[in-house]
Amino acid sequence: MAKNKEKSDKDLSSSINIGISEEDRIAIADGLSRLLADTYTLYLKTHNFHWNVTGPMFNTLHLMFEAQYTELALAVDLIAERIRSLGIPAPGTYSAYASLTSIPETEGVPKATEMIKLLVEGQESVTRTARSIFPIAEKANDEPTADLLTQRLQVHEKTAWMLRSLLEE
Repeated sequence: MAKNKEKSDKDLSSSINIGISEEDRIAIADGLSRLLADTYTLYLKTHNFHWNVTGPMFNTLHLMFEAQYTELALAVDLIAERIRSLGIPAPGTYSAYASLTSIPETEGVPKATEMIKLLVEGQESVTRTARSIFPIAEKANDEPTADLLTQRLQVHEKTAWMLRSLLEE
């Protein structure tokens, strides 16, 4: 049964004619899959920190982290739908995300300041991943993916700046 599903996905993918070659669609989807994994991993980390933050900045960080994980939850849907628009199945399991992400898992419950530092690193990782997809999207004249990447870069760069600002003495 799985072979028939793979065959039908492959047949559907090769019959798509949106002005982007199958090879380029696959390469773009591979990059977007890494972006999806990074975004989902950052979502999970941010949600974890929202639940477990303590200390004098509790209310500020609890609310900030909630806004951030809510935005990330919406983003994973947009990224996955772009992958599907290219005719490629989107990854959707923890094991797939673990193999694709550039963001390390955080063990235990760090102090609030460490949480902020880890989220800055995560935001910057997602930014680097998004930026790395541009060359293939531009080569393929894939404006919708380039637009999505631009929007994600704006969000992640701004969020990293806001988090870094909390670390200033």
